[in-house]
Amino acid sequence: MLNQLHVQTERHTQMIDITQAVQDCVRQAGIINGMVLVYCPHTTAAITINENADPDVVHDMLKRLEDLYPWKVSGDLHREGNSAAHLKASTLGASQLIPLENGRLVLGTWQGIYFCEFDGPRRRSYYVKVLADR
Repeated sequence: MLNQLHVQTERHTQMIDITQAVQDCVRQAGIINGMVLVYCPHTTAAITINENADPDVVHDMLKRLEDLYPWKVSGDLHREGNSAAHLKASTLGASQLIPLENGRLVLGTWQGIYFCEFDGPRRRSYYVKVLADR
């Protein structure tokens, strides 16, 4: 079963912890062991896994991405003016594949799954597919 979930971002760049929403999809699927695919269909947003215990990590990640790919750069040809968002999304990636064991996501102690917005605010969607072991 493919689940489409939605998130409303509130800032231009933002990381939203979606770990619990993904775990809820696992519970609803009733699958005990397998894999979970989390996929973002947007070219200016991403899915990543990183620390979710200290909010300063998210702050620092967004700051460093902005340092690497500043919003306003002369010479960009893309008419929408959001080339930095495309670069950030490509750097982090469109999906994550997470093992599933005993009905739980196999994540490290401090890890969480994030939806990353780089051209907001917007209403966004992402997909969760729970796959069973054979």
